[in-house]
Amino acid sequence: MELWLVVLASSLALLSFSRAHRGESVCIKANAQSCDECIKVAESCGWCSDEYFLKADERKSARCDDVKSLKTRWCSWAKILNPRGSIVITENTPISNHNEGVQITQIQPQKITLNLRPGEPQTFGVKFKLIQDYPLDVYYLMDQSFSKKADLDNAKNLGTDIISQMHGITSDFRIGLGSFVGKTVMADSSATPASFQNRASYKNILQLTNDGNQFYQLLSQQQISGNLDSPEGGSDAIMQVAVCEEQIGWRNVPRLLVFSTDAGVHFAGDGQLGGVKLPNDGNCHLENNMYAMSHSYDHPSIAQLVQKLRDHNIPTIFAVTEELQPIYKELTNQIPRSAVATLSSNSSNVIKLIMDAYNSLSSEVILENSRLPKGVSLTYKSICKNGVEGTGENGRKCFDISIGDEVTFKISIESRECPSHGQPESIKIKPLGFTDEVEVVLNFICECQCSTQKEPNSNKCDGEGTFMCGVCNCNEGRIGRRCKCSMDEVRREDLDATCRKDNGTDICSNNGDCVCGTCECKKRDNPTESYSGQFCECDNFSCDRSNNKLCGGHGRCECRVCVCEANYTGSACDCFLDTSTCLAKNGQICNSRGTCECGVCKCTDPKFQGPTCEICPTCPGVCAEHKECVQCRAFQAGAKKDTCERDCNYFVLTTVKGVRMLPQPYDQNYPLRHCKERGADDRWFYFTVSIKNDIKEIHVVEMPGTITTFPMRPSPYHREIRTSKASTVELNYIVSSGYLLFLLYTAL
Repeated sequence: MELWLVVLASSLALLSFSRAHRGESVCIKANAQSCDECIKVAESCGWCSDEYFLKADERKSARCDDVKSLKTRWCSWAKILNPRGSIVITENTPISNHNEGVQITQIQPQKITLNLRPGEPQTFGVKFKLIQDYPLDVYYLMDQSFSKKADLDNAKNLGTDIISQMHGITSDFRIGLGSFVGKTVMADSSATPASFQNRASYKNILQLTNDGNQFYQLLSQQQISGNLDSPEGGSDAIMQVAVCEEQIGWRNVPRLLVFSTDAGVHFAGDGQLGGVKLPNDGNCHLENNMYAMSHSYDHPSIAQLVQKLRDHNIPTIFAVTEELQPIYKELTNQIPRSAVATLSSNSSNVIKLIMDAYNSLSSEVILENSRLPKGVSLTYKSICKNGVEGTGENGRKCFDISIGDEVTFKISIESRECPSHGQPESIKIKPLGFTDEVEVVLNFICECQCSTQKEPNSNKCDGEGTFMCGVCNCNEGRIGRRCKCSMDEVRREDLDATCRKDNGTDICSNNGDCVCGTCECKKRDNPTESYSGQFCECDNFSCDRSNNKLCGGHGRCECRVCVCEANYTGSACDCFLDTSTCLAKNGQICNSRGTCECGVCKCTDPKFQGPTCEICPTCPGVCAEHKECVQCRAFQAGAKKDTCERDCNYFVLTTVKGVRMLPQPYDQNYPLRHCKERGADDRWFYFTVSIKNDIKEIHVVEMPGTITTFPMRPSPYHREIRTSKASTVELNYIVSSGYLLFLLYTAL
């Protein structure tokens, strides 16, 4: 018998613990009415689909709880629905060891599918390795309307130098050639319609090739060809070079565009001057290697060029004549990963920029990702050379990388919500400056598997609802756990009685509906706010606030009462219990002159003030303590004259015209100390020291005077006497302890 009582007591204790735990569960508080809603609350939430799980007084939302709590409440493991996210690598080609002349792979894996449950991050690794003899594609785009033959010759020499230099650092180098002139429009009265087709603003002369001799031959054939105005159609040419990947012959390797001219460049809006009004559409329009829409589309905007060069991963070097340097330097400030160099007979500066661009590929790796879907976040962690790790912004970077070095990145992706369209999304991650990339397909887990297993008009729902995931979803007009009640029965008095707390008049505390004798709490517009409790008497949003934050931002609201974090207390969790903020320099709490209340010293001795009751404006010695700093700040004199700015910026200084203008104790509601000190010139100067709102204030008389007595509080008995020096002398006389005292001072 005694053993039975022990078992019963243990069971009751376990049940009590379970109920207490449920009261704190974020899953319970979410008031989820279905399994689909439950799994979106938090990754710890599970749904019990056992149709007999709930007790008589429990609401449907009690099925959504922490998985451990559901097991404690005797929901069998087979009936707990708790879908988990997963990672599936769908393309995983090994990284190449060197340039083998076939498809080069520098990043692994290449494609991953993530199944994301809201609130549950998925983390995967990405490896990157710089291979030996890395390839490079360079497209040389030159102005065919050079104003000087010498500039055209310099441009030809530059093209020749590019080939000779690049062959010295990589054997897998390809180069292409294109030319451009100004946009041809009907404003040219001397031209015929047929001539417009022959004078395209851009021509792709040579597709990217490793045949250097062919490049030399075609480059040498280029001649000067004039156009209508000075700024050229270079922006049209850059756009076509970027977007016409197949015609240009770009490979999936690092790319570089070298743009050579001795003139400015047109942008969007300039074409309208010649009658071209259609905005540039950013698409490829090469026909027979010539830009076919020069006479139809306006020039692209800078923003369009930036986007297309970024999308197609093409850094740009502008090789221009010296007088155009300022114009193109301004342009490079707007186009990322671009540079400008001088086009001259000696093209070494341009070649150096090209070499630097290539070498930078083998010195740093910086990952970037495409735009993230709404509600999705991404974080990086890098494991670089010699095991050096980086997090935050440095988590996507590795520096000082050499050929053959392999680095790893840990990438974590989390979804905080389900997309409204319910369709998969994809993002791309790639090293900046490289074409290798990882495609990440995102599938969102927003439904429980049981949601597809429906029983319409089920007998378990009295034939009046659909049974799904262990609960009944009632047909219109029917309510209750088993859909046994009609809407007409909801307001019957015998059912309402069980929905009133303490036999009160409010049904479900006016926060819910009485459905077949059970309160079903209303839902709030804000999904983070909810009503709860048997009578919907609790909520998680009506607690006290501090600094306009619920529970001061240091606690959670449970049934309208703040449950504070450690080291915080008070109705709004706004009282900080940690006394470290009250520690004085001597290690004592408030210098043993007060008590620490909510992290702030309350000084018991009214003479002391300050954050740790360390300041006493009226104590002896305070005048001498501030003497030197007052001298140096007010009169630029004294021992601290040379270190004044460093040592004496701890108080607010105010100057007054005369001694009578100094603050007086009887006019203040805070401690005040009058001081008289002899200065560096052996004359007396006067000041007051006070603390107001924890700020030290010092008032000082503008010029040091010759007063030999210090004013006390004036009595009603005083006279002003005019002296021969036109100064005012005030005579005060008061009676103190039976003596008549006279005090004489001069108002400076």
